[in-house]
Amino acid sequence: MGKTNPRTLSRVRRKKHIRKRIFGTSDRPRLAVFRSNRHIYAQIIDDDLGKTLVAASSLEKDIAQFVADEGGKKGVAQAVGKLVGARAKEKGISKVAFDRGGYLYHGRVKALADGARESGLEF
Repeated sequence: MGKTNPRTLSRVRRKKHIRKRIFGTSDRPRLAVFRSNRHIYAQIIDDDLGKTLVAASSLEKDIAQFVADEGGKKGVAQAVGKLVGARAKEKGISKVAFDRGGYLYHGRVKALADGARESGLEF
C-alpha cells in the first residue's frame, strides 16, 4: 500500500476535531460537505437516526446543465448549495449545523454555504 498524501491526512485530522463538536440532531441536522477535485457533494444528516435526509451533488443533471452553461467550480458549488437548501425546505428543515469536513471555509466550500443560505437555510 502506498503512502497517503500528507494534505489528505491533515484534512482527515481536522475533520475528526470538527466532528467531536458538531453533531446533527433531528431539530438541527448536520450539513456535511465533501469536495473532490472535480465535484462537490452536500448532505443533510440526522446523526441521532444515522440517516441522510437530503443530498445534492454536482453530478446531478440539473447541475451538469449549469456547468455547461455557466462554468466555474465556485458557481457549481453555489448551485449545489441552492439545490440542497431547496430540498431541505421541502422536507421542513430550516436550521442546520454546518460541517465543512476539514476543508477551509473558503472558495467552493464558502460558495456552497452561501448558496444554501440564499435558499433559506440558517446556520
